[in-house]
Amino acid sequence: MLDTTLLILASLFAGFVDAIVGGGGLVLVPALFAAYPNAAPATLFGTNKGAAVWGTAWATLQYARRVRVPWDALLPAAAAALVGSFAGAWSVTLIDASGLRKALPFVLLAVLIYTLLRKDLGRTHAPRHHGRTQVLLASLIGAVIGCYDGFFGPGTGSFFVFLFVRVLGFDFLHASASAKLLNTATNLSALLLFGLTGHVWWPLAAVMAVANVMGSLLGTRLALRRGAGFVRGVFIGVVGALILKTVWDGYLGTR
Repeated sequence: MLDTTLLILASLFAGFVDAIVGGGGLVLVPALFAAYPNAAPATLFGTNKGAAVWGTAWATLQYARRVRVPWDALLPAAAAALVGSFAGAWSVTLIDASGLRKALPFVLLAVLIYTLLRKDLGRTHAPRHHGRTQVLLASLIGAVIGCYDGFFGPGTGSFFVFLFVRVLGFDFLHASASAKLLNTATNLSALLLFGLTGHVWWPLAAVMAVANVMGSLLGTRLALRRGAGFVRGVFIGVVGALILKTVWDGYLGTR
C-alpha cells in the first residue's frame, strides 16, 4: 500500500514536470524501479507509458485551448513520430545502444550550453518557416526524435522542445505545447508495443494515470500563466538533471 501511495505521488509530480517541458520519466521510472526492483524492466517501462500517455494527451488538449499551434504541420509530424518510434523500437533489437548511452550526456551538455549562451533563445515566438517547409521540418524532427524515443528514450520531450525552438523559431511555451502532441504519439507507439507483449500492469497504470493527469493539469496551468521565460528555466533544470542521470547510466552506474 505504501509503495502504491508513493507511486501515485511520483506520477503526480511526473505529470506536473512533463506538462511544463517534458522529463516526467526522470521521476516516475526510478520510482517504479525502486518499488519493484525484481520486476522485468520492460514491464516497468510499459507501466510508465501506460500512465504517462494520459498526462501528455491531457496537456496537449489544455495547451491547444490557449496556445495557437500549427496543426497543419504538427499532425503530419505526430504521424512521423509514431512511425519513427516503431522503427526505433524495432532497431533496438538489432543494434547495441551502449554507444548512444555513452554519447548522450555530451549531446545534452551541448544543448544546455547552447541554451545558456543564447540568452534570447526561445523567449520570442517568431516562426522561421511556413507552409510546406514547416511541415517538412516538423515531420523530420518528429521522425528522428520519435525513432530515438523508440530506440533509447531519455530526454525525448526536451529534444522535441529544443528543436522546435532552434529549428522552427518557436518560443519555449509554443515549443512545449507542440512537443506534447508528438510525445503523445511516441508514448502511444511504445504503449502499443509493450501492451501487445504483456509488459503493462494495467491496474497500476490506471491508478497512476489519474494522478499523472492531475499533475499535468497543474503543470500546464502554471506554464500558461508564467509564459516562455518560466518554461525556459524549467527546461534548463530538466536538461541539467538529464545530464546527471545519463552520466550515471552511461559511466558510473556500470562499474
